[in-house]
Amino acid sequence: MEVLEYGFMQRALLASLMVGLVAPAVGVFLVQRRLSLLGDGLGHVALTGVAIGVLTSTAPVGTALVAAVLGAVLIELVRARGRTSGDVALAVLFYGGIAGGVVLLSLAPQGQATNLEAYLFGAITTTTTADVAVFGVITVVVLGVVWLLGQRLYAVSDDEEYARAVGLPVLALNTVLAALVAATVVLSMRVVGLLLISALMIVPSAVAQQLARSFRQTLYLACGIGLVTSVAGTTASYYTGTPSGGTIVLLAIALFLLATGSVAVREATARRRHRRRAEVHAAHPHEHGAGCGHPAVLHGDHVDYDHDGHLHAPHRTGAGVHYDEHGQHAAPPAGTGGRA
Repeated sequence: MEVLEYGFMQRALLASLMVGLVAPAVGVFLVQRRLSLLGDGLGHVALTGVAIGVLTSTAPVGTALVAAVLGAVLIELVRARGRTSGDVALAVLFYGGIAGGVVLLSLAPQGQATNLEAYLFGAITTTTTADVAVFGVITVVVLGVVWLLGQRLYAVSDDEEYARAVGLPVLALNTVLAALVAATVVLSMRVVGLLLISALMIVPSAVAQQLARSFRQTLYLACGIGLVTSVAGTTASYYTGTPSGGTIVLLAIALFLLATGSVAVREATARRRHRRRAEVHAAHPHEHGAGCGHPAVLHGDHVDYDHDGHLHAPHRTGAGVHYDEHGQHAAPPAGTGGRA
């Protein structure tokens, strides 16, 4: 493939693969906790870290990681120990992160903040070999923690009060989860940008929730969706010349809309079938049997009754007798039955 002939695209695809795996693996816990905007909040705090890196002429990835992790720990301490509710704490995080980044960047010498757009909206083709190495370490750490503490994180995310009642260290686990989100934000800022990272954490998880039947299935499916959309979006952005972050997020949203439509159609079909069965059952105030006036037709290992051209099969349950419509039949075949 042409896209693999260039070193910058090889690094870009490798980075997108790591982000596609990690972001939904962390985001699925945020969806469970109804904290979908936490990624956005920590993304704004990471912007302050980027500004510090620009001012000090150090690696913005490292300073952004430190700032985001400190912000994650702070918000959990404020939420757990203070009287501030979760949404107010998130709002303070949003505004404080943006304000800090804007003020610090305004102090930078002219020309040093020219790459800010790459961190805000993603610039995956600028990913360096050093970035890939740092991203690899973050990926291993985040996935390793999710694998080790996944059940405990789920317990806290599903019912914090119950987790506290059974003796789980709720504050510590919440802090770990917030730190994982912070690390994921920094991992993803070159791929989708600080302003879009929350979408990659949340949308694949929202798709998986509609299709999976257990939390474990949701986790695996979300990671698969994130991986596919990240790699496909990065590849598509190369050929179309569009920003990688926006392309990836739009693909994920398209899958979300497709899954939502499929679930809606499936539920509507199920309701129609249920309504039709209810109508068929309601049309039988009497039980089919000897002397009911409807021809009996042998159907496999049971007998159906020809009711106005429709074959009905009686089934006895604890609630009584109901009838399933098996199809249409003009008249009972010769030798297979007659009037009961």
